[in-house]
This record gives sequence, C-alpha cells and structure tokens, in this order.
Amino acid sequence: MLKEERLDYILKKLQTDQKVLQTELSSDLQVSEDTVRRDLESLAQSGQLIKVRGGAIPHSPNPYSFKERIERHAADKQHMAIKALGLLHDGQTVLMDGGTSTLALVKLLPHNLRLTIITNSVPIVTQLIEHPTIEVIFTGGRIGKNSQTATGMDTIRTLQKIRADLAFVGICSLHPEAGVTGLDLEEADVKSVMIEAANKIVALATSDKMDTAEPFKVCEITGIDVIVTDKPELPLFKPYQDLGIQVI
Repeated sequence: MLKEERLDYILKKLQTDQKVLQTELSSDLQVSEDTVRRDLESLAQSGQLIKVRGGAIPHSPNPYSFKERIERHAADKQHMAIKALGLLHDGQTVLMDGGTSTLALVKLLPHNLRLTIITNSVPIVTQLIEHPTIEVIFTGGRIGKNSQTATGMDTIRTLQKIRADLAFVGICSLHPEAGVTGLDLEEADVKSVMIEAANKIVALATSDKMDTAEPFKVCEITGIDVIVTDKPELPLFKPYQDLGIQVI
C-alpha cells in the first residue's frame, strides 16, 4: 500500500472512531509500528491530527473566531449555562475566561446575585457593565480581535494577584491523556494562570470537544474539578469520572 493510501485510511478511521491506535493500524495496514508512527507524525505535522501516546486523536471541530463560535451549539450552551448557575451563590469571587459558553452563563445571571467577576473577555465586561449587584474587574492586556479577549503579560500579572473561589473556563479540547489544550498559545497561557488562581475549576464544554486535542497545553485533565456539558450521559465521560471529575 502506498503512503498516500495509508494516510487516507488513517484519516477515515480517525473520523469514524475518534481515535486511532498504532498497534491496530499496524495490523490493518500490514506495516510495522515504526511505519505507522512516521505516518502519524506526517499527519500531525500537516495539522490533520494530534499525536498521543500509542496513537492519535482529532482536533476540536470548533472554529477559532469568536463570531463564528457564538452561533455554534447555541442551544446546548444555554442548557449548560442553566446547569452552571447552580454553582454560584452570593459573595463569591469568580474568574471567567473568554469562551462563548462562559458568555452564555453571564447572560443568565440573576439581577440580585452578588458576585465579583474577574474576566479577560470584552463581551463579558460589556454584558455585565450595567448589572446592579456584580462588581466587574477587567484584567487588561492586549485585546485579540478574533477572540475578543485580553492576553499577554499584563493580563497574567493581574491574574497572579487573585485568589478566586471559582473559575469558569470555556474549553477548546479535553482528553484524559492530553489534558486541556487550546489553539492559541497566549490564550492557553491565560487559561493556565486562571486555573492556578482559583480554588475550584469548572470546565464548560460541549460533548464534541471531548477526547480531542490541540497544540497548546493549558493543564493536565486532573486540573479540572467539574465538567458542565450538554450530554453527560454519554459513555465518553466515564474516563473523566473515573479520574474523580464531577460531570454535570
């Protein structure tokens, strides 16, 4: 079998199974595991998959631009936001990143809820600016036009001075081995610092983001305490629950 045929087979199997294993591919393709490893490396270098120990997994299917993401799975995000509301109560200090799922939560906050919310998200600041009982702190930093979030050392320095009760983090990709990952290095750095700055970490993630990975590490999967999702009954969540992560 030609290399191009092998690569095509690998990508089709990845699309069907959401993962590929080197041992299985070696048997299916009748080639050595070293050959499979080189094929996976070639596909990883061209951005078509993410290598993990013993095989590969797909990228997250979600677009990068905030304007594109805001419309994607809008009903699922609202359903998740309703669930996440139960984690909030008066007096908390809460970190929120620039995810569209986090914005969906902010839009549902009751007008009598008393919180301090610290965020690097321009849309979240705009949404909360007239809320009567929520104090809003913007991290500052360089604002990315695609993500509509602040990043950079000014953002990180602000976050390093904070100890929050909760952090709500919109997640690009989660995987039991690859951990929490993202598409943008600076955004991943900000999420990492947010996670370090809070006592409890809540990941807001639709089920299509599970068992996927991107190039830039945010934290190990055990850095997450709670996953709020749209379809918690799916079997794909069991490995996360086995690690002690609450799935709502």
